[in-house]
Amino acid sequence: MVSLGNGIGAEKRVEYKVRKLFWRETMNQSRMDYLLKIVNEQKKIEVSKLAGLLGVSKVTMRKDLSELERRGLLRRQHGYAIINNSDDLSYRLAQRYEIKLRIAKAAAELVSEQETIMIESGSTCALLAEQLGKQGKNVTIITISYFIANYISQYNNLHVIMLGGNYQPDSQVVVGPLVKQTLQGLRVQRLFAGTDGFDAHQGFFGNDIMRTETVKAMAQRAQQLVILTDASKFIKASLVQQFSLDEVDLVVTDKGINQLAKDSLSSHKIQVSEV
Repeated sequence: MVSLGNGIGAEKRVEYKVRKLFWRETMNQSRMDYLLKIVNEQKKIEVSKLAGLLGVSKVTMRKDLSELERRGLLRRQHGYAIINNSDDLSYRLAQRYEIKLRIAKAAAELVSEQETIMIESGSTCALLAEQLGKQGKNVTIITISYFIANYISQYNNLHVIMLGGNYQPDSQVVVGPLVKQTLQGLRVQRLFAGTDGFDAHQGFFGNDIMRTETVKAMAQRAQQLVILTDASKFIKASLVQQFSLDEVDLVVTDKGINQLAKDSLSSHKIQVSEV
């Protein structure tokens, strides 16, 4: 027979272990976020110097860098940590990473277990897909982005459906009439999309005509359109109009969004979530 006291003691030990594990994982993530910020600012920095700045051993630093390199956020070369080429999608993923990650985490909370969603392309959308994988949610993702499909390939809880079309190697997405044709038989609750620019009167803009036309077609097959973007995109418009203000339901962004943009979104009854 086990006494009540022993039972309580066992529960306390389990609780302590869980808290300790959670604290360790949180600290590791915070350290890697700060590490990535330093490499972004320095462009190239010695691994030994990074270890000193973060107060960890070289062994721990190499493990952190290996994880960030696996995720495509930087690369290592001859004892240095180096930011990716500026033309590379992984480089854009690493820019404003902490902000994009907060946006992605907030967006992931909108998605329910067993839901089917569409995700367009872009760095913040990739982080959203990754967060869904980490949360263990069983979600079906329909996307035009081969980059995103590859980025989340390790998560068995995510089922990815790729739309077919003309492949753009620079952005690793498919576009064109075949995508639109495939979309005709689909209907989902939400589309999560990025954006390249904003005008307070005309709405959201893209910098690629074919990709913009494709995401507009995706939006027609979703009940709700959610824009994921950091506040820097609200400064000016881009090449081609992507969505009018009447087409957008929700914007998830950071607290740096300017007042003019906020007033414009509010006047069109667009919900804004600032993280």
